[in-house]
Amino acid sequence: MREFMTSLREFVATHHPQLRHFLKVACIVLACAVVCEVVVFNFNHWRSLSWEPVTLNAKVDLQQTADGRYRVSAIDNDVEFEHLGVKVHNLRLDFSGNQGAQNVPVKIWFTDEAHATYFDDTEYTSGVPVTYVATNCEESEYLNLNSSGEMGKLRIQIGGEGTVYPLYLENIVINAPEPFGFNMTRVVLASFVMALVYAFRPRSSLYRIFLREHPRRSKIAVVGIVVAEIWLCASFTLMGSNLVGVATSSYNSGSWDGVSPINTFEVGGDNAQQYAELAKSMAHGKLYLEEEPPNWLQNMEDPHDRGARDQMVKETGENYLWDVAYYEGHYYVYFGVVPVVLFYLPFYLLTGANFPTAIGVILGMIAFVTGVSALLDRFARYHFKRVSVGLYLLLQIAVVSCSGMLYLLKFPTFYSLPIILALAFSVWGLYFWMLGRARRRPELFYFFGSLCMALVVGCRPQMVMLSFLAFPLFWRPFITEGHIKSAAGIRQFACLIAPYVLVVAGIMGYNYARFGSYLDFGANYNLTVNDMTKRGMAVGRIAPALFAYFFQPPSASGVFPYLQAAPFDTTYLGQTVKEPTFGGIFACLPLLWILPFAKSALQMRVRQRKTRTIVGVVGVLIVSGVIIGVADAEVAGILQRYFADFSIMFLMAAVLIAFIINENLDHRSTLYGLFLRIMPVLVFVGVIYSVLLCFVAESGWWSDAYPWAYQSLLETFQFWT
Repeated sequence: MREFMTSLREFVATHHPQLRHFLKVACIVLACAVVCEVVVFNFNHWRSLSWEPVTLNAKVDLQQTADGRYRVSAIDNDVEFEHLGVKVHNLRLDFSGNQGAQNVPVKIWFTDEAHATYFDDTEYTSGVPVTYVATNCEESEYLNLNSSGEMGKLRIQIGGEGTVYPLYLENIVINAPEPFGFNMTRVVLASFVMALVYAFRPRSSLYRIFLREHPRRSKIAVVGIVVAEIWLCASFTLMGSNLVGVATSSYNSGSWDGVSPINTFEVGGDNAQQYAELAKSMAHGKLYLEEEPPNWLQNMEDPHDRGARDQMVKETGENYLWDVAYYEGHYYVYFGVVPVVLFYLPFYLLTGANFPTAIGVILGMIAFVTGVSALLDRFARYHFKRVSVGLYLLLQIAVVSCSGMLYLLKFPTFYSLPIILALAFSVWGLYFWMLGRARRRPELFYFFGSLCMALVVGCRPQMVMLSFLAFPLFWRPFITEGHIKSAAGIRQFACLIAPYVLVVAGIMGYNYARFGSYLDFGANYNLTVNDMTKRGMAVGRIAPALFAYFFQPPSASGVFPYLQAAPFDTTYLGQTVKEPTFGGIFACLPLLWILPFAKSALQMRVRQRKTRTIVGVVGVLIVSGVIIGVADAEVAGILQRYFADFSIMFLMAAVLIAFIINENLDHRSTLYGLFLRIMPVLVFVGVIYSVLLCFVAESGWWSDAYPWAYQSLLETFQFWT
């Protein structure tokens, strides 16, 4: 302890000016965030201080309870007030606190000096839109109204389809002063945004700290950003508690067993337990799920025809498992088996319980964030001379945020788990390969790198395309320089190949044991929206997919989180499998706009170096990304989570191009200054898009399970409403 304190004092003494500057900046940023919270984010409080509240309880014609509350029912949910004769700034619907939480739609009509009658949507105008009030969120109870002069009549319809009645109101008040609220979430977010703006401004000291020249400080920065990202990502995943099958006394307490400090429980319905059920079957020596398909499914001529299946469900009343492979009378899981072997089977054998998928997704996220950070650090530190901490952190944030991983965390289900594990295995595999290339005895690094890359086949087979990066990485030493002809070269090459042979042989055996074919993963037998056995390949599906995946502009609205599902139109006159998507990567991630300069940048790199490794890596990344995007559309469809299959490849290519441009610019030139001004903008526009996408309300997400909590989140950001 004494030695630690001595080292700490020495560190403080040595870096006293820097620490003092850091604390000064931190205090200023925090003070600015607090001022924003007090002044800007409480705008409605300050402007409403002078309003004279008018309680309308005397005019409410709803049924009143014994304790003085007003009862709103399905047949009595409309209140109307006449002859108001005042300028109405806002309306407060004061819901009683001792009732179930729900998000209540509210429709408002009014007359004013510009409208003698109630107005609504017409061909050329929009009326007062439906708004929502959460019964447990006071901030949402205040509704700002914008009338022209004095208001005459006011009509309020409380509730609608899906509302659980009765509802209870304490008061209805107009011109109600809004209370002051200090929201720590907003303060933290504002501080975080201001800190990022300050840290990545063009004259930031981060651009004067170089990875090669300042290894200690740069590594501290890398570790710091990784820890922050992991904390933020894990917090976001756990926020969607309806998809996290873990319960304690204070988290998902409704599913807590009341005894254990922590217990697991099933989430997402029967379909979401595929991996867990497969683990049980494997523990009992079976490769198919133990649940028996209904007799009608076994007797169908074509069990993969969804329309025919739906008809049989109506006739028999017996349901079937959705989105599993059905083959010769048994259900199979066609998703990659590695997550089962890695998580579910050991967990079941040890505890007898189902492994919580969301925890696996979080572990995959941790592996991906650390792996991609290590990989980019390896490239930047050992293959480029002048990469600054600022540029590295910018690009690392871009890859982590824009790779599609955040959307996988939004839905931490068995659909997301194999994709995020494939991402994690890929970046760690590449890192071990890169590490081995610089070692005299690289065998162990090559083996573990290839093992990671091979395991991708058992997670997300199409992402094995990244294994083709072995050609630009190893062609020169093994082929051009003839290293493969030596005993050491043969040994090293064997370490590169052996894991593929072992893993692929195991997966092929697994496929053969289930479907009688080494190459059949079972996806064609999937009981899903279309008959996969007859889907085939269609050229007409390629163009719409390329547009949706790569080039479609995002569709925006004026309400937080501002993004909405992009429209989809096609001239392909056949069935297209399509879920909501939110814009193509080249339209939404401006960092990728650097790729058109790839040819010029790579030519500069070739003039600098005799080897063309980086050229080959960039080429393989871009080609692989295009191939996977097309393959996803042809084999499966156009889905938002599939963006994670290929986005990482284009982002990594863009990062390498940015490193090359940075290397070739004079750091004292005006052009370099312009580069430092443009790069943060390109990065953070994409980051903002990716973050906003995480908060779009979607079926099955937290916003769907707990709409009142989601409304509270909206109120946090829409402070002006």
